[in-house]
Amino acid sequence: MSASGGVHVSMSESVGKRLKLSTLKTRSHQLTGNPENERQWVKMSGARSHLRATGFKDLDFAKPIITVACPYSNALPCNNHFRQLGDIIVEEVEKRGGKAFLCQTPVVSDGETMGTHGMKYSLISRDWIADCVEIMHEAYAADAAIGLGGCDKTVPGVLMPIARLDSIGACLYGGTILPGHCEGRTEALDVRSVMEAIGSYGAGLIEIEELHQVERCALPGSGSCGGMYTANTMSCAVEALGMALPGTATGPAVDTENKVTEAKKDNCRKVVEALFNLMEAKISSRQILTRKAFENAVAVMFAVGGSTNGVLHLLALAHETKVKLDIDDFNVIGERVPIIVNVSPHGKYHTADIDAVGGLPVVMKELLAHGLIHGDCLTVSGCTVAENLATVPSLSDLGAQDVVYPVDKPFSPAGRHILILKGNLAPESAVLKLSGKQFDTAFVGPAVVFDGEQEAYDAVMSGKIKAGDVLVIRYEGPKGSPGMPEMLSPGAALVGAGLGKSVALVTDGRFSGASH
Repeated sequence: MSASGGVHVSMSESVGKRLKLSTLKTRSHQLTGNPENERQWVKMSGARSHLRATGFKDLDFAKPIITVACPYSNALPCNNHFRQLGDIIVEEVEKRGGKAFLCQTPVVSDGETMGTHGMKYSLISRDWIADCVEIMHEAYAADAAIGLGGCDKTVPGVLMPIARLDSIGACLYGGTILPGHCEGRTEALDVRSVMEAIGSYGAGLIEIEELHQVERCALPGSGSCGGMYTANTMSCAVEALGMALPGTATGPAVDTENKVTEAKKDNCRKVVEALFNLMEAKISSRQILTRKAFENAVAVMFAVGGSTNGVLHLLALAHETKVKLDIDDFNVIGERVPIIVNVSPHGKYHTADIDAVGGLPVVMKELLAHGLIHGDCLTVSGCTVAENLATVPSLSDLGAQDVVYPVDKPFSPAGRHILILKGNLAPESAVLKLSGKQFDTAFVGPAVVFDGEQEAYDAVMSGKIKAGDVLVIRYEGPKGSPGMPEMLSPGAALVGAGLGKSVALVTDGRFSGASH
């Protein structure tokens, strides 16, 4: 020990000469140094000195570095348990001979910012999340990545940079929220229940006390919005793409005591195992993210009755992967796929109920049996889709249940969910969501036009919108708003006021996954 308190290390045997780099350390020697290249090893002494200050020991410089994208925030239930999930993943990476570098990102809750100025930041946050992960991954020359997804934009946001860089990587969904229950109401509750209760109150259909009771009970703990809204749509899409392990898309984040479930903890350990297997096999993301994989994701999105935001996010992911997928492909693929899952907003159950009957693999097995998805696509499990599904029970094996329907007797026939339209209002494209509904005649009515969401919401709440109207909300697009916020507040207010089937809503903004 020196007088100044520093530590002297004997250099009788060079640390570099004793190190043998892991065969999985394909990039990160750029940061930590390559002992077989003395000049480069000496050059990176400063980096190693900094890493020693964080706890690195001599042998750690031989280990692969794993980026763990962990969009944690205590501001929202979707991601407020991610610090625990991230810690489990870091610990497992260490056990398997790696070093994990945590990467946190911005997280914008759509449910909390809905109808506010903050909602303008929601969609763009997806690209910021992707850029944050890329910055960390590339700055530290990491060898592979794990992306934790929760709230809407974090699910595609953590996968986009993995695809962009063709990195070795895998994703894990943080889990869905459990449905809430409220005295005096027989149906299970979620965020949509709150938003529609606001409209019911505005229409005088319920008292303020009932609205407050719904507010208190709808969201009982951690997890992403419980219906087949955007987060759960994208968790299913990512599993269908092959970038998440089978059976991880629909499980609850926490139990009834708001503690992370043992199943989710096990998911954390298994995704690390899968990642190391991918590294051994040198399977990068673009070997998984093929055109056929995207067709599978679109088919699953239709089968579960998913969010219109899935169109935006899958197009963005395809762009990052350099796979040709355009908006018209959603009509081509989707026209064959019925809705076979009975979940909110179109059905009575929640995403956790899908998990209770076997999860997304049960849905995908039914689709595969009817030729609606490709079975030969590779996945992060190291197996193909068909191989993953080989041991999954068929619907006929499940016994009596009405959560997942057979393709030949679906919840709603093909052609009654998401449609891509073109016309004088939208020459390039518009997205229509039917959620299983059928309209035998065209909807014709007077256009009631508002130059912004707030004016439209106020009109609905004050009873100015009548049955037969076409409510038009403009200047809420990517540039006009800016940011293309979701129009859940006025849309849910319409439904809560009893006008969901008698008023059409047209906007250059977005629809929430909770929209009907």
